[in-house]
Amino acid sequence: MNAKRQSASTAATTKLFVLDTNVLMHDPNCLYRFEEHDLFIPIQTLEELDAHKKGMSEVARNARQASRMMDEIVSSSPDGIEVGIPLTTPSRELASGRLFLQTEAIPTVLPVNLPTAKADNQILAVVHHLAQKHPRRAVILVSKDINMRIKARALGLEAQDYFNDKVLEDTDLLYTGVRELPADFWDTHGKGMESWKENGRTYYRLKGPLCAEMVVNEFIFQEGERPLYALVKEHSGPTVVLETLIDFSHQKNNVWGITARNREQNFALNLLMNPDIDFVSLLGQAGTGKTLLTLAASLTQVLETKRYSEIIMTRVTVPVGEDIGFLPGTEEEKMAPWMGALEDNLDVLNGNAEEGGHYGGEWGRAATRDLIRTRIKIKSLNFMRGRTFINKFLIIDEAQNLTPKQMKTLITRAGPGTKVVCLGNIAQIDTPYLTEGSSGLTYVVDRFKDWQHSGHITLQRGERSRLADRAGEVL
Repeated sequence: MNAKRQSASTAATTKLFVLDTNVLMHDPNCLYRFEEHDLFIPIQTLEELDAHKKGMSEVARNARQASRMMDEIVSSSPDGIEVGIPLTTPSRELASGRLFLQTEAIPTVLPVNLPTAKADNQILAVVHHLAQKHPRRAVILVSKDINMRIKARALGLEAQDYFNDKVLEDTDLLYTGVRELPADFWDTHGKGMESWKENGRTYYRLKGPLCAEMVVNEFIFQEGERPLYALVKEHSGPTVVLETLIDFSHQKNNVWGITARNREQNFALNLLMNPDIDFVSLLGQAGTGKTLLTLAASLTQVLETKRYSEIIMTRVTVPVGEDIGFLPGTEEEKMAPWMGALEDNLDVLNGNAEEGGHYGGEWGRAATRDLIRTRIKIKSLNFMRGRTFINKFLIIDEAQNLTPKQMKTLITRAGPGTKVVCLGNIAQIDTPYLTEGSSGLTYVVDRFKDWQHSGHITLQRGERSRLADRAGEVL
């Protein structure tokens, strides 16, 4: 009797989450991400998974993986499905709840004007039935579909987004890679400071309360009479070593004819040109110079210093994973319509080289363009699986449209001597079900912070034109 009462009280405190199909297709591992709470999978969710399993897109792969995981869970249970399958063993103790699958026909009790043939409404009917069956228990629909959540709330049902892969609730808190020092910094942190010079750079070893908050490869600056621009080279408890930067705003340090036009662009070029940094992420609004700076740095290191053998550029063809086969030609030619930004920036870089007197007239310009073209390969995301890039400069453009899983697939392509640069603007997401908080770009910025071989910078100022700047402000 006591055991029964205890299990009833446990069920009352734990929640019952009903999963929409898009949650399983977004993250198949979500089955193990609800800790002590129970999960319910409607039969309609299984039907929709079955309908989406064919094909080579990311969605189809996830649908197949979710089905495999459910098969493993069901196979591992000696008990019947009706009483719920314990998730403790299959999840390796990550989750302690139970998985319930719909085993009975559930009557559809919804307003007459909602068509019951629609899959979404059938799932809502299941949530409604469970809420009435378990009046003392929180029954919550989990869906990535905003309209589905609105419909559920309109019917008096609880609904929420799938938050588990959300890196941040508020993207204003996302790491920017830059820290401004307070005016009294040297008074409070200057005691016992060591400084030395090495290879034309100045280094400072400091100790103090603010140093404990700094992260490796974070840029720190102080404006004023004696401005300081430096990078946190080492960090150990309350002690940091700062390294002064190369001034890429000066013409003598130009990168393929490009100089930094503001402080953040200078920081970005210091990351892009640093051979010790294997992974760089650049965030910024349109016109801040992300693609131009990256291409200039990559061309310099491929054609002049020969640090990398070639440039590989890829971007999401929205809709994500959509087959590019409908366009004529080879993989390179199919990707060309998506690569207008690359062509625009190459025009600027070619123009800069011409003005610098590097090449003679139209012939020189045409020859340079052909040479550059042979060293830039444009690849589709669809064919990245299983590849390894050795000694390449890999540029992932429009990275905000990637899911965390796709981002992992891409970055793990990097072999020895490869540098990966992710570019994007998290305010411009075109992928369904992705938000600023759950974008793969937000994910990598947060996860790679404080690693000695990675760096991040958020570019603030638009440098495209006064018209573009004004449009960005007022429109």
